[in-house]
Amino acid sequence: MSHVAYVNGRYTPHREAVVSIDDRATQFADAAYEVTCVWSGRPVDHAGHMTRLARSLSELSIAMPMSPAALTVICRELVSRNRVNRGIIYIQVSRGIAPRAHAFPARVKPSVIVTARGGAGPSDAVAEMGVKVTTAEDIRWKRRDIKATGLLPNVLARQAASAAKAYESLLVTPDGVVTEASASNAWMVAADGSLITHPTGNDILAGITRATILKLAREAGIPVTERAFTLKEALAAREMFLSGTTTFVMPVVQIGETTIANGAPGSVARDLRERYAAYVAQQTSTDAAWNV
Repeated sequence: MSHVAYVNGRYTPHREAVVSIDDRATQFADAAYEVTCVWSGRPVDHAGHMTRLARSLSELSIAMPMSPAALTVICRELVSRNRVNRGIIYIQVSRGIAPRAHAFPARVKPSVIVTARGGAGPSDAVAEMGVKVTTAEDIRWKRRDIKATGLLPNVLARQAASAAKAYESLLVTPDGVVTEASASNAWMVAADGSLITHPTGNDILAGITRATILKLAREAGIPVTERAFTLKEALAAREMFLSGTTTFVMPVVQIGETTIANGAPGSVARDLRERYAAYVAQQTSTDAAWNV
Protein backbone atom coordinates (compact mmCIF):
# COMPACT_ATOMS: atom_id res chain seq x y z
CA MET A 1 0.00 0.00 0.00
CA SER A 2 1.32 3.43 -0.96
CA HIS A 3 1.81 5.82 1.94
CA VAL A 4 -0.59 8.77 1.66
CA ALA A 5 -0.08 12.42 2.63
CA TYR A 6 -2.32 15.48 2.55
CA VAL A 7 -1.02 18.67 0.93
CA ASN A 8 -3.16 21.75 0.36
CA GLY A 9 -6.47 20.07 -0.32
CA ARG A 10 -5.26 16.83 -1.89
CA TYR A 11 -4.56 13.33 -0.64
CA THR A 12 -1.59 12.08 -2.61
CA PRO A 13 1.02 9.31 -2.50
CA HIS A 14 3.75 10.40 -0.11
CA ARG A 15 6.47 10.05 -2.76
CA GLU A 16 4.55 12.48 -5.00
CA ALA A 17 3.70 15.05 -2.31
CA VAL A 18 5.35 18.41 -3.02
CA VAL A 19 5.25 22.03 -1.89
CA SER A 20 6.26 25.15 -3.79
CA ILE A 21 9.83 26.38 -3.53
CA ASP A 22 8.22 29.74 -2.69
CA ASP A 23 6.43 28.35 0.34
CA ARG A 24 7.51 30.45 3.33
CA ALA A 25 8.12 27.27 5.31
CA THR A 26 11.06 26.51 3.01
CA GLN A 27 12.29 30.11 2.74
CA PHE A 28 11.95 31.33 6.33
CA ALA A 29 10.71 28.42 8.48
CA ASP A 30 7.63 30.66 8.70
CA ALA A 31 5.38 27.88 9.94
CA ALA A 32 4.08 26.04 12.99
CA TYR A 33 3.59 22.34 13.50
CA GLU A 34 2.23 19.68 15.84
CA VAL A 35 3.07 16.02 16.40
CA THR A 36 0.40 13.82 17.99
CA CYS A 37 0.92 10.27 19.18
CA VAL A 38 -1.41 7.62 17.73
CA TRP A 39 -2.16 4.65 19.96
CA SER A 40 -4.54 1.84 19.04
CA GLY A 41 -5.44 3.81 15.94
CA ARG A 42 -6.56 6.90 17.87
CA PRO A 43 -4.78 10.12 18.93
CA VAL A 44 -3.54 10.95 22.41
CA ASP A 45 -4.57 14.39 23.73
CA HIS A 46 -5.80 15.41 20.28
CA ALA A 47 -7.77 18.41 21.56
CA GLY A 48 -4.72 19.73 23.40
CA HIS A 49 -2.57 19.52 20.28
CA MET A 50 -5.23 21.33 18.22
CA THR A 51 -5.42 24.08 20.83
CA ARG A 52 -1.64 24.48 20.91
CA LEU A 53 -1.47 24.61 17.10
CA ALA A 54 -4.06 27.38 17.06
CA ARG A 55 -2.09 29.29 19.71
CA SER A 56 1.22 28.94 17.83
CA LEU A 57 -0.38 30.18 14.61
CA SER A 58 -1.99 33.09 16.43
CA GLU A 59 1.37 34.10 17.92
CA LEU A 60 2.81 34.06 14.38
CA SER A 61 -0.19 35.95 12.94
CA ILE A 62 -1.01 33.02 10.64
CA ALA A 63 -4.69 32.27 10.17
CA MET A 64 -5.98 28.82 11.04
CA PRO A 65 -6.42 27.26 7.58
CA MET A 66 -9.64 25.48 8.59
CA SER A 67 -11.62 24.61 11.68
CA PRO A 68 -10.19 22.10 14.19
CA ALA A 69 -13.04 19.77 13.27
CA ALA A 70 -12.14 19.89 9.56
CA LEU A 71 -8.46 19.35 10.32
CA THR A 72 -9.45 16.39 12.50
CA VAL A 73 -11.28 14.82 9.55
CA ILE A 74 -8.03 14.95 7.56
CA CYS A 75 -6.00 13.48 10.43
CA ARG A 76 -8.49 10.67 10.89
CA GLU A 77 -8.56 9.90 7.19
CA LEU A 78 -4.76 9.67 7.03
CA VAL A 79 -4.58 7.38 10.06
CA SER A 80 -7.12 5.14 8.33
CA ARG A 81 -5.55 5.24 4.85
CA ASN A 82 -2.07 4.55 6.24
CA ARG A 83 -3.33 1.92 8.67
CA VAL A 84 -1.52 3.49 11.59
CA ASN A 85 -2.04 1.60 14.83
CA ARG A 86 0.84 3.08 16.84
CA GLY A 87 2.62 6.05 15.35
CA ILE A 88 2.30 9.79 14.84
CA ILE A 89 0.30 12.45 13.05
CA TYR A 90 2.35 15.41 11.79
CA ILE A 91 0.61 18.71 10.96
CA GLN A 92 2.41 21.71 9.49
CA VAL A 93 0.85 25.06 8.61
CA SER A 94 2.92 27.76 6.92
CA ARG A 95 2.03 31.36 6.11
CA GLY A 96 1.68 30.37 2.46
CA ILE A 97 3.27 30.76 -0.95
CA ALA A 98 4.66 34.13 -2.03
CA PRO A 99 7.77 35.64 -3.66
CA ARG A 100 10.59 35.80 -1.14
CA ALA A 101 10.42 38.94 1.00
CA HIS A 102 10.81 39.21 4.76
CA ALA A 103 7.61 41.14 5.48
CA PHE A 104 4.31 39.25 5.61
CA PRO A 105 2.83 38.94 2.11
CA ALA A 106 -0.69 40.22 1.55
CA ARG A 107 -3.62 37.99 0.61
CA VAL A 108 -1.92 34.59 0.81
CA LYS A 109 -3.55 31.35 1.86
CA PRO A 110 -1.83 29.21 4.52
CA SER A 111 -0.26 25.98 3.29
CA VAL A 112 -1.18 22.74 5.05
CA ILE A 113 0.74 19.47 5.20
CA VAL A 114 -0.50 16.46 7.18
CA THR A 115 1.10 13.02 7.34
CA ALA A 116 0.59 9.91 9.46
CA ARG A 117 3.02 7.04 9.90
CA GLY A 118 3.73 4.09 12.13
CA GLY A 119 6.40 4.07 14.84
CA ALA A 120 5.82 5.68 18.24
CA GLY A 121 8.96 6.32 20.20
CA PRO A 122 11.26 4.07 22.24
CA SER A 123 10.22 0.69 23.58
CA ASP A 124 9.36 -0.15 27.17
CA ALA A 125 12.63 -2.07 27.30
CA VAL A 126 14.56 1.18 26.80
CA ALA A 127 12.59 2.86 29.58
CA GLU A 128 13.23 -0.06 31.92
CA MET A 129 16.97 0.47 31.52
CA GLY A 130 16.89 4.27 31.49
CA VAL A 131 18.87 6.47 29.14
CA LYS A 132 21.97 8.61 28.98
CA VAL A 133 21.69 12.29 28.05
CA THR A 134 24.27 14.91 27.26
CA THR A 135 24.12 18.70 27.51
CA ALA A 136 24.25 21.57 25.04
CA GLU A 137 24.10 25.33 25.36
CA ASP A 138 20.59 26.65 24.83
CA ILE A 139 21.08 28.93 21.80
CA ARG A 140 17.47 29.02 20.60
CA TRP A 141 15.38 32.14 19.97
CA LYS A 142 13.38 33.65 22.84
CA ARG A 143 9.91 32.43 21.82
CA ARG A 144 10.27 28.74 22.53
CA ASP A 145 6.60 28.63 23.57
CA ILE A 146 5.69 28.77 19.86
CA LYS A 147 5.94 25.36 18.21
CA ALA A 148 7.59 26.75 15.10
CA THR A 149 9.47 24.75 12.46
CA GLY A 150 12.75 26.66 12.89
CA LEU A 151 14.46 23.85 14.81
CA LEU A 152 18.10 24.05 13.71
CA PRO A 153 19.47 24.61 17.26
CA ASN A 154 17.42 21.62 18.43
CA VAL A 155 18.75 19.55 15.52
CA LEU A 156 22.34 20.44 16.38
CA ALA A 157 21.80 19.56 20.04
CA ARG A 158 20.17 16.24 19.16
CA GLN A 159 22.97 15.41 16.73
CA ALA A 160 25.53 16.13 19.45
CA ALA A 161 23.66 13.69 21.66
CA SER A 162 23.64 11.09 18.91
CA ALA A 163 27.38 11.53 18.37
CA ALA A 164 27.89 10.96 22.10
CA LYS A 165 25.70 7.81 21.90
CA ALA A 166 23.15 9.52 24.13
CA TYR A 167 19.37 9.53 23.90
CA GLU A 168 18.83 13.28 24.28
CA SER A 169 20.55 16.57 25.00
CA LEU A 170 19.58 18.82 27.90
CA LEU A 171 19.56 22.48 26.91
CA VAL A 172 21.37 24.66 29.44
CA THR A 173 21.49 28.46 29.66
CA PRO A 174 24.78 30.32 30.25
CA ASP A 175 23.88 30.66 33.96
CA GLY A 176 23.45 26.89 34.28
CA VAL A 177 19.65 26.52 34.17
CA VAL A 178 18.20 23.47 32.42
CA THR A 179 15.28 24.70 30.31
CA GLU A 180 14.25 21.47 28.56
CA ALA A 181 15.76 19.00 26.10
CA SER A 182 16.06 19.17 22.32
CA ALA A 183 12.70 17.45 21.78
CA SER A 184 11.27 16.84 25.26
CA ASN A 185 10.60 18.45 28.63
CA ALA A 186 12.98 17.84 31.53
CA TRP A 187 12.11 16.83 35.10
CA MET A 188 14.00 16.07 38.28
CA VAL A 189 13.07 14.55 41.63
CA ALA A 190 14.66 16.28 44.61
CA ALA A 191 16.02 14.53 47.69
CA ASP A 192 12.72 15.08 49.51
CA GLY A 193 10.78 13.30 46.74
CA SER A 194 9.23 16.43 45.23
CA LEU A 195 8.91 16.69 41.48
CA ILE A 196 10.44 19.76 39.81
CA THR A 197 10.07 20.99 36.23
CA HIS A 198 10.69 24.34 34.53
CA PRO A 199 7.63 26.63 34.56
CA THR A 200 5.84 27.48 31.34
CA GLY A 201 6.55 30.78 29.65
CA ASN A 202 8.62 31.93 26.69
CA ASP A 203 11.60 29.83 27.85
CA ILE A 204 10.14 26.40 27.06
CA LEU A 205 7.51 24.72 24.94
CA ALA A 206 4.53 23.87 27.12
CA GLY A 207 4.38 20.16 26.37
CA ILE A 208 0.98 18.51 26.07
CA THR A 209 2.43 15.38 27.69
CA ARG A 210 4.01 17.60 30.36
CA ALA A 211 0.59 18.98 31.30
CA THR A 212 -0.86 15.48 31.57
CA ILE A 213 2.02 14.27 33.75
CA LEU A 214 1.59 17.25 36.08
CA LYS A 215 -2.08 16.33 36.46
CA LEU A 216 -1.31 12.64 37.07
CA ALA A 217 1.41 13.49 39.60
CA ARG A 218 -0.85 15.79 41.58
CA GLU A 219 -3.64 13.22 41.53
CA ALA A 220 -1.14 10.68 42.92
CA GLY A 221 -0.22 13.04 45.75
CA ILE A 222 3.32 13.67 44.50
CA PRO A 223 4.51 17.14 45.57
CA VAL A 224 5.13 19.24 42.44
CA THR A 225 7.03 22.50 42.03
CA GLU A 226 7.22 24.36 38.74
CA ARG A 227 10.49 26.25 38.97
CA ALA A 228 13.77 26.55 37.13
CA PHE A 229 16.47 24.10 38.22
CA THR A 230 20.17 24.03 37.43
CA LEU A 231 22.36 21.40 35.84
CA LYS A 232 24.18 21.16 39.17
CA GLU A 233 20.89 20.26 40.86
CA ALA A 234 20.07 17.72 38.15
CA LEU A 235 23.42 15.99 38.54
CA ALA A 236 22.75 15.57 42.27
CA ALA A 237 19.06 14.69 41.88
CA ARG A 238 17.37 11.62 43.28
CA GLU A 239 15.85 11.03 39.84
CA MET A 240 15.78 12.63 36.41
CA PHE A 241 13.43 11.96 33.52
CA LEU A 242 12.13 13.36 30.23
CA SER A 243 8.63 13.59 28.80
CA GLY A 244 7.25 14.07 25.31
CA THR A 245 4.63 13.06 22.78
CA THR A 246 6.40 9.86 21.77
CA THR A 247 8.82 9.71 24.70
CA PHE A 248 6.03 9.32 27.28
CA VAL A 249 8.05 9.24 30.53
CA MET A 250 11.71 8.32 29.97
CA PRO A 251 13.97 7.82 33.01
CA VAL A 252 17.45 9.37 32.75
CA VAL A 253 20.20 7.44 34.52
CA GLN A 254 23.25 9.32 33.26
CA ILE A 255 24.05 12.94 32.33
CA GLY A 256 27.32 13.09 30.43
CA GLU A 257 29.75 11.06 32.53
CA THR A 258 27.78 11.46 35.76
CA THR A 259 25.51 8.67 36.97
CA ILE A 260 22.22 9.82 38.48
CA ALA A 261 21.66 8.35 41.96
CA ASN A 262 22.20 4.57 41.75
CA GLY A 263 22.13 4.45 37.94
CA ALA A 264 18.69 2.83 37.68
CA PRO A 265 15.26 4.31 36.82
CA GLY A 266 13.71 5.77 39.96
CA SER A 267 10.39 4.91 41.57
CA VAL A 268 8.71 8.24 40.72
CA ALA A 269 9.57 7.99 37.02
CA ARG A 270 8.50 4.35 36.86
CA ASP A 271 5.23 5.12 38.60
CA LEU A 272 4.44 8.09 36.35
CA ARG A 273 5.27 6.07 33.23
CA GLU A 274 2.79 3.40 34.33
CA ARG A 275 0.16 6.01 35.13
CA TYR A 276 0.70 7.71 31.78
CA ALA A 277 0.45 4.40 29.91
CA ALA A 278 -2.85 3.71 31.67
CA TYR A 279 -4.04 7.22 30.76
CA VAL A 280 -3.15 6.65 27.10
CA ALA A 281 -4.93 3.29 27.02
CA GLN A 282 -8.06 4.79 28.57
CA GLN A 283 -8.02 7.87 26.33
CA THR A 284 -7.69 5.89 23.12
CA SER A 285 -10.30 3.27 24.02
CA THR A 286 -13.12 5.06 22.17
CA ASP A 287 -13.60 7.43 19.24
CA ALA A 288 -14.02 10.26 21.76
CA ALA A 289 -10.24 10.54 21.42
CA TRP A 290 -10.89 12.49 18.20
CA ASN A 291 -13.06 15.13 19.91
CA VAL A 292 -11.91 18.75 19.75
